[in-house]
Amino acid sequence: MIKPQITYREFEKIDIRVGLVVKVEDFPEARKPLYKITVDFGEGIGTKHSAVGATHFYKKEDLQDKLVLGLINMPPKQIGPFTSEFLTLGVSDGEGRCVLVVPDKKIPLGVKLY
Repeated sequence: MIKPQITYREFEKIDIRVGLVVKVEDFPEARKPLYKITVDFGEGIGTKHSAVGATHFYKKEDLQDKLVLGLINMPPKQIGPFTSEFLTLGVSDGEGRCVLVVPDKKIPLGVKLY
């Protein structure tokens, strides 16, 4: 089923940037398995925090220093005692488990998806 189309002008409002995971922590207070991550989006944006449900395929050490994509212009979301400041992008493996969407080349932090 195809959803309604958006215009290019609407797409331009979406701010997805490349960031580097600089800290990964367990999140035992969450209802489902999550990590708390801190991501550096480079100069001008700085670091932001997110909760990510990528615990099935990634150990904490797998995420450390990994480039990720994040939607950075959404309002913060309260997840228990933690405030998630951006949405880390991932896709389902078909069974509801998160596979992160990541760049396949080393690129500068903060670069915008277009």
